Amino acid sequence: MVIRNVSLETVCGITSRLPDNRLPEVAFAGKSNVGKSSLINGLVNRKALARTSQSPGKTQTINFYNLNEELYLVDLPGYGYAKVSQEMKEKWGKLIERYLQSSKQLRAVFLLIDIRHEPSANDKSMYDWILYQGYSPIIIATKLDKISKGKVSAHLQMIRKGLHAGPDTKILPFSAQTKQGREEIWETIEQVLKEE
Repeated sequence: MVIRNVSLETVCGITSRLPDNRLPEVAFAGKSNVGKSSLINGLVNRKALARTSQSPGKTQTINFYNLNEELYLVDLPGYGYAKVSQEMKEKWGKLIERYLQSSKQLRAVFLLIDIRHEPSANDKSMYDWILYQGYSPIIIATKLDKISKGKVSAHLQMIRKGLHAGPDTKILPFSAQTKQGREEIWETIEQVLKEE
């Protein structure tokens, strides 16, 4: 994918109306500190398009990034670590659910999991929930540069097993530092769009 222009077009909070977009959308879900913003910046070759933060839970809205007037990358609120009330977390959950159920243009949901650790209870719930909404989650195993090359295969297997993901579930390792895995993610996105 040649990135000619990209912009943050729509930001939806808990009470916002979701946009009725005409372009296809691919969404990214994941725990608050799993590196969603870094992934989006890496995919579009921008340093600070999506705001990254040392404190987890920075993304509290659904952010729609318009890419070349061809596609939206949709950044969903992080779950898990954010230091917010239970009530607020439930509202974010409802916001994500509303989006997954109502978007007419959503083509794929990528679920980000930290490659270093077994999937958490939250990760498993999110995986099952995406399946329940009728999508086949594509897993991105982030922070690839934090483990040695020799351990990658075992860690990918650990993620597959931890999620009870079938052999058809795609798991793509990615490093925001080295951009390793970027091409494979774009190939997957382009494949999904072609299938339409």
